[in-house]
Amino acid sequence: MSEKIFIKNMVCHRCILMVEQILEKLNLPYKQVTLGEAILENNLQLAQKKLLEQSLQELGFERIDDKISRTIEKLKTAIIQWVREEEKANPINLSDYLIEQLHQDYSTLSHLFSEVEGITIEKYAIAQKIERVKELLVYDELSLKEIAHQLNYSSTAYLSNQFKKITGLSPSHFKKIKNNKRIPLDKI
Repeated sequence: MSEKIFIKNMVCHRCILMVEQILEKLNLPYKQVTLGEAILENNLQLAQKKLLEQSLQELGFERIDDKISRTIEKLKTAIIQWVREEEKANPINLSDYLIEQLHQDYSTLSHLFSEVEGITIEKYAIAQKIERVKELLVYDELSLKEIAHQLNYSSTAYLSNQFKKITGLSPSHFKKIKNNKRIPLDKI
């Protein structure tokens, strides 16, 4: 019988690969690993659970069991995915996206997130977008205008103002700083 486990701090494709490597190393056959969860082919025994939790923690991940923590982690993962998907041609409203992904009422999700995280979903999403802007600025492949367009900002000025409000720096000043210190996505 298969078992679904939920994993905190998975934020990108590399995280999926790392969890897959852990499962293979521990000889735990799995059906699928996605952001925030893994479906194992068999139920874990107590000793296997402990080894898995220890291996995950060594790489900065954490197995989560309670429903509230799982919901918060799913919300964070969905917001990160939304930021990445927003770069596509047909953007979807964040609240609609979260309803679609989590199959729950947005006001319930919003209240829970604010209560647990001490920040609104909208502020968390803005922080994620700014981290994506930082990433794109560091890559230095796109102009600020192209970044604004790609992330569906209404204007370059709006992006610049939001960036400065969050980071304290203008995008151009941030770009000049070579030893910039990005906040890991799981720490936002």
